[in-house]
Amino acid sequence: MNRTGRADLPLHTGKAPRWLFEKMRELAGEILEVMVYEWGSAKVIQRLADPFWFQSLGCLLGFDWHSSGLTTTTTGALKEALKEREKELGIFVAGGKGKTALKTLEEIDRKCDEVGIEKGREIKRASRLTAKVDNNALQDGYMLYHHTIFFTKDGHWCVIQQGMNENTAMARRYHWLGREGTNFTSDPHHAVCCNQKGKVLNLVASEAEGNRQAMVELAREGEKALAEMELVLKLPRHHYIGSDQINPKRFKSVLLSTYESKVRSFEELLLTKGAGSAFLRALALTSEVIYGEPVSFRDPARFSFAHGGKDGHPYPVSIRIYKHTIEMLKEILNKAKMGHTDKIKAFRRLSNLEERLSA
Repeated sequence: MNRTGRADLPLHTGKAPRWLFEKMRELAGEILEVMVYEWGSAKVIQRLADPFWFQSLGCLLGFDWHSSGLTTTTTGALKEALKEREKELGIFVAGGKGKTALKTLEEIDRKCDEVGIEKGREIKRASRLTAKVDNNALQDGYMLYHHTIFFTKDGHWCVIQQGMNENTAMARRYHWLGREGTNFTSDPHHAVCCNQKGKVLNLVASEAEGNRQAMVELAREGEKALAEMELVLKLPRHHYIGSDQINPKRFKSVLLSTYESKVRSFEELLLTKGAGSAFLRALALTSEVIYGEPVSFRDPARFSFAHGGKDGHPYPVSIRIYKHTIEMLKEILNKAKMGHTDKIKAFRRLSNLEERLSA
């Protein structure tokens, strides 16, 4: 990807007007149907994982290009659109913002049971691990408040989730694309989008592989590791950890779990109950001292953006044009289903041209 752009994503208060959200839902449904008809469900998953395409989709649907709300509202519109067509299109979605995100695993179970999807267990694991990585293993100051996973019957999936920095009221968006044998712990993101970069503790950086292995070894030592972890209190200030962040009783409980289960990988360590950001940070820094395996402070954010919206910038949403676009897409689909594919082919040529220009 060599396309560039820039946009700050500040927290915007309020909600999209109901009339606009309904139009977003309707247009999103038509767009998804055209794409599935033309390229198949797996290609749609791939497009959603592309931060530039997703941002463009949100702008096309009429939401604020420069707001954190584009993420939550666009995924919400897609989810509502798929409620009526998920079985037909073969694309399913679970999760959302706030409390809705906590029901993601239940939603995945329900949808997989209804349709008979055999890879539900793998999809749930992907949902859990992506959230664990971005909340705990990538300690960048942005706490997740939105998590959505899109998936197909064949097990293709992508995750779009967003975190908020309470100090700056700015957002950071994380894109994941599931592939065969996805590595969740070594530069795993398809994209991390944020205009602001800084000092982060990146436990999933490729250069931190030795440290991850040392963390697993240390976690297998159980309670013996607790005394060694107290060494981090004497580490330099740039590690951002102090005595108030270490809870010996809680850490002892987690280490007992890792000792009894004999964790075999960093993924298993991430999924251990109670292994939050403070625990992982202390374990990583202790591993650096004992084993000499350095941690990484590389910020993985690479993409930032720069398009009309609900608040009238750069121009107000036109209901007339919006309705015309929806009707045009419906007409194209109806004609395509009857064998008249001229307009579909025109869209394909336009897409091919766009891909050549952006290559």
